[in-house]
Amino acid sequence: MKRSLLKLYYKNTTAEVIGEEHGITKEQFENLAKITSPVTDLLDAERQAGKTPYRQLPYKTENLKNIQNLAADLMNQGCENFVVLGIGGSALGNIALQTALNPYMYNLDSDQRKGPRLFVFDNVDPVQLSSFLDWCTPQLDKTIFNVISKSGRTAETASQLLIVRKLLTDKLGAEGFKNQVVATTDPEKGTLRAIANDAGLRCLQVPDGVGGRFSVLSDVGLLSAAICGIDIEELLAGARAMDSKVSEKDFYKNPAMINAAINFHYYNQGKKNSVMMPYNYALKDLSDWYRQLWAESLGKTKDLNGNDVFVGPTPIKALGTTDQHSQVQLYREGPNDKLFTFLQVENFENDLEIGPEPQCAPELGFLAGAKMSKLLNSEKKATEYALLHDKRPCLTVLFDEVNAHTIGQFIYLYEVTTSYAGALFNINTYDQPAVELGKEATFALMGKEGFEELAKKIGPVTKIDENYIV
Repeated sequence: MKRSLLKLYYKNTTAEVIGEEHGITKEQFENLAKITSPVTDLLDAERQAGKTPYRQLPYKTENLKNIQNLAADLMNQGCENFVVLGIGGSALGNIALQTALNPYMYNLDSDQRKGPRLFVFDNVDPVQLSSFLDWCTPQLDKTIFNVISKSGRTAETASQLLIVRKLLTDKLGAEGFKNQVVATTDPEKGTLRAIANDAGLRCLQVPDGVGGRFSVLSDVGLLSAAICGIDIEELLAGARAMDSKVSEKDFYKNPAMINAAINFHYYNQGKKNSVMMPYNYALKDLSDWYRQLWAESLGKTKDLNGNDVFVGPTPIKALGTTDQHSQVQLYREGPNDKLFTFLQVENFENDLEIGPEPQCAPELGFLAGAKMSKLLNSEKKATEYALLHDKRPCLTVLFDEVNAHTIGQFIYLYEVTTSYAGALFNINTYDQPAVELGKEATFALMGKEGFEELAKKIGPVTKIDENYIV
């Protein structure tokens, strides 16, 4: 069986297309190759030393059977609603896989649905969650909650769990909590592990050493995918196929190396914003997943030598064609400080033919009889042309088609691109120290013991001063 392919097209970043002021010359590419190629050996050494365990996730096929068996058990239990409780890396990958690989009407149309409805709660908005709980309470025995947290101490996910735990125990008793909740957490320690052990919950594992933003190809993202009918074996096969490409030593054959080098070059040339613009609705939530991966991995104060660098390209999401009408005015005539990455699909799973023009509107005849996929890709090419006209560099990730194999390739390509970029910036790609102060401030404001002094500091800063309200 011929496997679908994912490719990176980078000609529209070259000086040949957009000129030497904003394009990359052959000499500059050669220099980028010289500084980037040694990073391959560095990343290989880190991988062999076990420092980048996300690189091995596509090969953890022994996990697949556990996930598939658990998904089957939950379906046999009568699961009609599958609810993910998580935030950041515990949610964005789940959402991205669902949007990419299941129909738009999946939750509403049982004929299009291969598993339970999927809901992902990655926020603590009380109106949103209460609306859902009001709807699902009469069918709690048909609803499975998958709480995902390595520690179990993340305030957002912990609060969701405590609400759901009370609801389930009030309505179905302790046995209901045990039967309707699956925990994906640390295999041995942590608050959620203690809760899971105490209640006898079924569990999956957050892999050790894999940050949330790199975890979608683990138990974190694969259970919701499997239970909703996504082919997780093909997803991992796609990632493995990409692994062979991004392990190439030759700069010009390695898409992750080229992608990282181009992003690194433009950042240093003042183009510090990175816009990802899919021209396919199914790919839109991959942009959200990418934003966390890029921002949390590459936004750092210090480099590996302890120097203050305040580095980090800003990831921006857009959607074609929607954002042609909301953002392209800025992108063309505003500051030339952005690198654009389009996601383009060649073959669509379904297509529509545009109807005939009315007699009273012959000017619409140019659309009549055309395929909507042709219009969508024409819009992409038109937007790209307009940006190139104004010397704005553009990359394109080309999907033969959107399926589990190409989505696996995309995820792995961007994970490894991030590793290359972090090495080029000489920063720690895998930590996120700036996240902690906000977490601790939340603890303080919620009255957690041990954070009293921090609460005193926060109060005067965040108190509303009536003199500044107009």
